[in-house]
Amino acid sequence: PISSISLSSFRAPVSFHAHLPPFLISHAHPPPPAAMSAFLGYIYSFFKGYAALVVALYMLSYVVPKAAFGARVLASYISLAVAAGWGVFASIFLKLIGEQGIAQWMTGRFLYYIMAVTTGVTFEVIDPNHILDNTRPAVFVGNHQTELDVLMLGTMFPKYCSVTAKASLKKTPILGWFMTLSGSIFIDRKNTKDAKDAMAGAAEQIRKRNQSVYMFPEGTRSYAKDPVLLPFKKGAFHLAVQAGVPIVPCVVANYSHVLYLKGLIFNSGKIPVKVLDPIPTTGLTAADVDELTRKTRDLMLEELVSLTEKAQGRPMKVTHDVPSAKTTGTDATDTISAL
Repeated sequence: PISSISLSSFRAPVSFHAHLPPFLISHAHPPPPAAMSAFLGYIYSFFKGYAALVVALYMLSYVVPKAAFGARVLASYISLAVAAGWGVFASIFLKLIGEQGIAQWMTGRFLYYIMAVTTGVTFEVIDPNHILDNTRPAVFVGNHQTELDVLMLGTMFPKYCSVTAKASLKKTPILGWFMTLSGSIFIDRKNTKDAKDAMAGAAEQIRKRNQSVYMFPEGTRSYAKDPVLLPFKKGAFHLAVQAGVPIVPCVVANYSHVLYLKGLIFNSGKIPVKVLDPIPTTGLTAADVDELTRKTRDLMLEELVSLTEKAQGRPMKVTHDVPSAKTTGTDATDTISAL
């Protein structure tokens, strides 16, 4: 009878099954209810134990202050995992209703509220001229200090803005799916020789989608204890010139008093981030990129020192020297060569 026919009775050629994606094969033979129940129980037990460990470390920190570092690191990881899961589902839904452009903004805000509770760390956006809301499209550039910058992005990310990523990340499970679904701007450097060529496709996407992007021109995290900037790579500036959109510098005060990995410091606190006036690129060409890069870096460095002085309540010194690995905790020589 028809009711007795099952997928297991269908014998397709071996070559057919060999090419089926694993998730399709698993769907053809769904796990029994008992196995699913056991799996969900395992997930629940994991999160319950994880939460208990975080709470225990927070309590221990009253006696052993360094325990707060471990507590906030673990709390950050679980917050990121939850936000990433939310981001995938939110991106699918927003894509279906034609609002893909706000997927990363929505995911970022979700992360902001979670980490405010789990770590006590927040960012305060200083944008008196409402540039984040009124400037689009644009290339936003910011200083890059630590992994905590993902929370900074979650705080200040404007709507219809995305991060940029290497085209190869499209094939990365979960992360690649989220970035594709949320409308990330992918840059293909596989067959290009310089930053100008690499940014051509991204510039076209910015114009076509009327979408902004956020980039870290230092190219890597500085892990700096003092307010310094690594040398800027030129990719973001080539992109802005080719797309004909303004550069919007965003400066985050040095927050080594909140997070300093080398010293195992991770405290709660509020960190200021200031949005500077847009720098127009109308009429500029590739020949102007060097000067545009230098001008932007100088403006950001001056603001970085000023903002940090106010945040930490101590005088700072402006230095235009190239930071060394000793002063930043990372190998600055890896960032000297521009794209």
